[in-house]
Amino acid sequence: MPELPEAEVVARQIRARLLGAELRDVWVGRADIVREGYNTVSWYRGASLQSVERFGKSIVLGFTKDQAGRYVVAELGMTGLLLFQSTQTKLPQHVHVRLLFDCSSEPELRYWNPRRFGRLSLLDKPGLERYLARRFGLDPLSASQQDFVRLLQVRRGRLKSLLMHQQVIAGIGNIYANEILFRAGLHPHVQVNRLSVGRIEKLYRIMREVLAEAITCGGSSVRDFFAPDGTEGQYKRRHLVYGKDGQSCPNHCGGIIQRFQGERSSYFCPRCQSLRSTK
Repeated sequence: MPELPEAEVVARQIRARLLGAELRDVWVGRADIVREGYNTVSWYRGASLQSVERFGKSIVLGFTKDQAGRYVVAELGMTGLLLFQSTQTKLPQHVHVRLLFDCSSEPELRYWNPRRFGRLSLLDKPGLERYLARRFGLDPLSASQQDFVRLLQVRRGRLKSLLMHQQVIAGIGNIYANEILFRAGLHPHVQVNRLSVGRIEKLYRIMREVLAEAITCGGSSVRDFFAPDGTEGQYKRRHLVYGKDGQSCPNHCGGIIQRFQGERSSYFCPRCQSLRSTK
């Protein structure tokens, strides 16, 4: 599943190649891929792309026409991709939307999504504001340390579940939650309200370091993720615990990476990530 780093890579590539381009036409292969605003498709023809932003794991394309603005929100979901025309697409029947541009280095942006857990939403400004308020919590890359500490101090429950709760902290999924917690020396099931301020501040720093490093590496192409230009993310080569169950701990502590099978698999070292380590 694409997470924050992958979505950020997507946004940056689209911004670099399509910003300012005019949307000549929109092709929608199946109406149910548009969650909201399908009846406004015609408005987008002739509009220019003026902004490309990432919110959580979603991409927001901002268009203007005749001094009015509207947005296309692309949820990547489990298997969704935004791909340029120049990128070869396996199973092309799963390209459900095509945005055709003029005056750009890429003539087409495609929304490919075989499992269709993600959707597109076509929204005006108030609709976008409601969408963002409903779906996304604090952004790990833009939130201050003070805001992060304050947020965790009033929460309860298991830490890994909190990191992955999109309405609390937006963008972190299973891959990066595992990697962040290992580097922070925190057990996935530690109770949030037991963490000291010092531990939360360390978690904040490591969270941002891991996400920034992953973005620099193009994200993690664990299964089906490709950037719009078809490149694979190389951060998977730097994973320390995700998918490493049964292997020796990279900290050379003598422990073996274990996998806890729950709603989402947790990978951790029982020696480096003790439940008692909270201060």
